[in-house]
Amino acid sequence: MNAKYMYSLLAVILLFLTAYIGVGTLGLNAIFGIIIPYLAFLTFIVGFARKVIGWSKSYVPFPIPTTCGQQKSLPWFKPNSIDNPSSKGGVLIRMILEVLFFRSLFRNTKMKIVEGDRVIYKLEIWLWAAALAFHWSFLVVILRHLRLFLEPVPICVKILENVDSFFRMEFLFDVIQLGLPGVFLSGLVLLASVLYLLSRRILIPQIKYISLAADYFPLFLIFGIALSGIMMRYFSKVNITAAKELTMGLVTFHPTVPDGIGTIFYVHLFFVSLLLAYFPFSKLMHLGGIFLSPTRNMSTDTRANRHVNPWNYPVHLHTYAEYEDEFREKMVEAGLPVDKELIVKEEKAVDEEKNSKEDTA
Repeated sequence: MNAKYMYSLLAVILLFLTAYIGVGTLGLNAIFGIIIPYLAFLTFIVGFARKVIGWSKSYVPFPIPTTCGQQKSLPWFKPNSIDNPSSKGGVLIRMILEVLFFRSLFRNTKMKIVEGDRVIYKLEIWLWAAALAFHWSFLVVILRHLRLFLEPVPICVKILENVDSFFRMEFLFDVIQLGLPGVFLSGLVLLASVLYLLSRRILIPQIKYISLAADYFPLFLIFGIALSGIMMRYFSKVNITAAKELTMGLVTFHPTVPDGIGTIFYVHLFFVSLLLAYFPFSKLMHLGGIFLSPTRNMSTDTRANRHVNPWNYPVHLHTYAEYEDEFREKMVEAGLPVDKELIVKEEKAVDEEKNSKEDTA
């Protein structure tokens, strides 16, 4: 058994018990409903800004974009304007495809040895699909939750909710939905995708070998958020009016703790707060790092423009011309070619021709 993911799983279970006992038994509603969310949000904002500002100050003297195609050069070579962009427009298209559709992950391959020593490469299409489903469903869930923080609820949020619940396959859920709210597809997809990503790290030996406890912890935490959200919506009794009163109080800086919300709501809120606080100090910061990555946001124009390191120490370079001026005679004696030898021979030929013409005259 891998101790790394067990440590992360036990940590999430202990955090669940902390919130459940703290609210359900000790009555610490104000701590888990007001103080911890405020501290988590402040930690997220300060930590995120600190990371991004630190990255923005990092020096990048040379263009180092990842290239997967022909660079723009001679007219008869067709360049790859997306995988090897030479213009800002190409960089913009590349970034859009990377951020919204994970283009580089889609082109990722895995190596496998078959039939003795034969090596084959296959597309990791399931990893790309699960990652895409995970991120997009997470985004939809976050946008849907804006109805708890805005009053009146924007029309775009209502449209998103209708679209999300439109694909709920009512012919399968009619029996289940008696007396229950409509099923949102995004919540189920989020839970399924995070389970797939978690199972990859646990079941595939190569991935399990390189995985750390820090890789398992956010997955277990997000799983807890998704599971508690589904439990709160479909199985447990939660006063949604009181929950919105609490969230609106947090947003307007007039926090209150209404009665009768339900313990599972505070567990869900505690998990979300932990994810916010943990975010800036984890690998989840690729959310901000992707926009500042020089391997993606720089154009490849090294054949059109010369890039010089701006902080090179200003030292005098002994050029080849100076080297040849210093050692030309010895180089000629040794039979080594020199650049100015032809010039000297041409000058001597011109002088000899001029002298011969004067003698003839």
